[in-house]
Amino acid sequence: MTPDITVYHNPRCSNSRGVLDILRERGITPHIVEYMKTPLDAGQLKVLVAACQVPVRELMRSKEAAFAELGLANPALGDDALIAAIAAHPVLLNRPIVVTPRGAKLCRPPETVLDILP
Repeated sequence: MTPDITVYHNPRCSNSRGVLDILRERGITPHIVEYMKTPLDAGQLKVLVAACQVPVRELMRSKEAAFAELGLANPALGDDALIAAIAAHPVLLNRPIVVTPRGAKLCRPPETVLDILP
């Protein structure tokens, strides 16, 4: 196991599975967080968003039904409201997000994980 690499993973996502394949091909066994089974709370999400160094909206799945139902496209909504929505509806978190000693990144397509591998 490589405890310094964490993958926020959804097994139903082909991009997420692709990242795991790339890591395993390199002999890396990451810590896997299945965030749909074990959702992150608002505090954990804030830390993850900060690590990725992108706006919260860039880590959201805007095509999910919950995104429209909750009116999350409204530009007046701030980061705290968006993070609260993701915490309440984990399906809104895009994946896979990979955290390594070199940074954190939404890895779509999967090959972009190579940019942050140690």
